[in-house]
Amino acid sequence: MDQPRHVPVLLDRVLELFAPALSGKPAVVVDTTLGMGGHSDALLSAHPELTLIGLDRDPQAIEMAGKRLAHHGDRVHLVNVTYDHIDEAVEDLGYSHVDGVLMDLGVSSLQLDEAERGFAYSKDAPLDMRMSKGTGMTAADVLNTYSHGDLARVLSTYGEERFAGKIASAVLREREKEPFTNSGRLVELLYAVVPAASRRTGGHPAKRTFQALRIEVNGELESLRLALPAALGVLAVGGRIVVESYQSLEDRMVKQALAELAKSKTPPGLPVELPGHGPEIKLLTRGAEVANEQEIEDNPRAAPVRLRAAERIGAPR
Repeated sequence: MDQPRHVPVLLDRVLELFAPALSGKPAVVVDTTLGMGGHSDALLSAHPELTLIGLDRDPQAIEMAGKRLAHHGDRVHLVNVTYDHIDEAVEDLGYSHVDGVLMDLGVSSLQLDEAERGFAYSKDAPLDMRMSKGTGMTAADVLNTYSHGDLARVLSTYGEERFAGKIASAVLREREKEPFTNSGRLVELLYAVVPAASRRTGGHPAKRTFQALRIEVNGELESLRLALPAALGVLAVGGRIVVESYQSLEDRMVKQALAELAKSKTPPGLPVELPGHGPEIKLLTRGAEVANEQEIEDNPRAAPVRLRAAERIGAPR
C-alpha cells in the first residue's frame, strides 16, 4: 500500500534532537530542504516562539509547503533557492545566526510521487529528473550527449555502479538507433546489461543508475559540498544541525564535515587547549543513526536513512 507522501522521516528523533536548542525561547531554524513541509510543520507546532526559514530549489515545493504552513502565519519565511545559499538567505532575512539547521537530503516525496518527473524507475515516464522544473539539462540529455567516458564516470562515481562501463557502452549503442526519452526503455536496457547474480544481491538494476543521473542533473554533491560549511557557519553557539542522508556518498561528506569541526586544533602534546583552537562542534550521534523496523514499516522511504547531528560549542574560526 502506498504511504502518504508527506510522512517525514525520523520525525520524533528530529524533534528530540532540536528540542534543547529551541525550547522556551524565540529561536530560528532553517529547513534547507523544505519538500512537503512535514518536518517544518512539526517543529513550528512544537515550539510556539519558533521562526522558520524554509528553503527549496523546487518552486512547486515552496507553493505546496506554503499552503501547509500557512496557519503558522508570519513565523514562516520561504525562499526558492538551493541550500548552498543558506547563508545568503539567512542574511537577507536579517539574521546573523540561527539556532537550528535541518538538512533532509536527496529527492523529496513530492518529486518521487509525480511520475512525469522521471525520478522513479518503477514507472515509465520522461527522463527528466530536474528538481527545479524547466531549468538545466535533463537525464535524457545526459544519456544522449555524454561521451562513453563521462557517462561511465557519472555512473561509477555517483551511482557506485560496478557495471558502469558496460552500461555506458549499451547506452551509446542504443542511442544511435533512437535517442532516449523515457525511463522504461532505460530500465529495459539495465535489466539486459546488469547480470542476474548482481540483481539478486544489489537490488533493482536501475537503482544505482537512476541515483547517478539524478545527482548529475541536479549537481547535488557539489551543492552539498558548498552547503555544509555554509550551514555550520550560520549556526549559533548552542545551535544544532541535523542531517538525514539517503546514500553513502552524501553520508560520507556529512561525516567528514562534522568530524573535522569536532576535532581540537591544539597541537598534540600540549597540556592545555589553546584559546581558539578547541573543537567547534560536539557530535550528538554515535556514528549514523538508522530507522528501526517500526519506522520503516510505517514509512518505507526511511529504510536507507542515515542521521547525524551536532551542536555548536565554539565560535566559527
